[in-house]
Amino acid sequence: MITAKSTLRAVDLVAALKAAAEPTRLRILMLLSQGELSVKDLTVILGQSQPRISRHLKLLSEAGLIERFRDGSWAYFHVSERTEGGRLARSLTAAVDGEDNAIARDYVRAEALKRERADAAQDYFRDHAKEWDRIRALYVAEGDVEAAMLSAMGPGPFGLFLDLGTGTGRILELFAGRYTRALGLDVNQSMLAYARNKLATAGLDAAQVRHGDLYALAHQDGSVDAIVMHQVLHYLTEPAHALREAARVLAPGGRLLIVDFAPHDVEALREVQAHTRLGFSNGQVTQWLAAAGLKTLLHRELKPVAGNETQKLTVSLWIGEQPLHESVAIAPQITAARRAPLKLERTP
Repeated sequence: MITAKSTLRAVDLVAALKAAAEPTRLRILMLLSQGELSVKDLTVILGQSQPRISRHLKLLSEAGLIERFRDGSWAYFHVSERTEGGRLARSLTAAVDGEDNAIARDYVRAEALKRERADAAQDYFRDHAKEWDRIRALYVAEGDVEAAMLSAMGPGPFGLFLDLGTGTGRILELFAGRYTRALGLDVNQSMLAYARNKLATAGLDAAQVRHGDLYALAHQDGSVDAIVMHQVLHYLTEPAHALREAARVLAPGGRLLIVDFAPHDVEALREVQAHTRLGFSNGQVTQWLAAAGLKTLLHRELKPVAGNETQKLTVSLWIGEQPLHESVAIAPQITAARRAPLKLERTP
């Protein structure tokens, strides 16, 4: 299989060219060079059976021209930006006449399918927008919160950036330009569909979203440079466990930014929005960070504007950093506990 090397062996190049040298597989490469698609998407666009499409995808994957990833119970495929196989695929598709009747027809069908998905996601967002607007009215302007987040995290640049509980993908947009590659994880498929369309529209090719469990991240230990958990902890039944799992994948010197509410008594958020926790104290979060092996670098509070009777919540920010020195690294006995999967309970 082709790997992320600067050149290809002759045998790999021949295998890749053979895989692409078939009309349907070339059409699939053309579609996947435009974005991520599932097996089901390709069956609809190309009008072929699932077994046949799966066979074509298997051959293209084995040749290293495309990559496969899981998103919940679904499998998606795309042309990689990071491997020589992906770069070869893009060179091949760039040489194809986009005005070819079959190719042009595929593009039209793909765009129609994406519009249908985007409309469904927009409907979902619109149905919940009033609820989110009511929550935002309870604290300082979102622009002030975002400015504080950017300041706290620093300019980077970050190699791999994770947004845990990505929701609409707004944080991936906010930090665009400060990372090489970004991934947003969430359990809500409707929100992921909305975020995926939003990022594509904005042209943020370096950012992607996936279905993922915050309690059992798929990333290797020490492989992530920066992590954000924006308004996520109050939905979790085991926030300390989620922080330990985030710390596990954080590289030495990497930063974890937590944004959530300070302790409050707005019980309606528990009843209407399914908030499990009504805010967190600085002492509590700092203790959790320390237990996860992280050093607290910053705690900041954004209090309600004086005289604004609507604003009742204080927004808190914390920065935890993974130590560079092994002597203060995370205790080995908690590593296994971090890996134990738990069900993430979160509503939109």
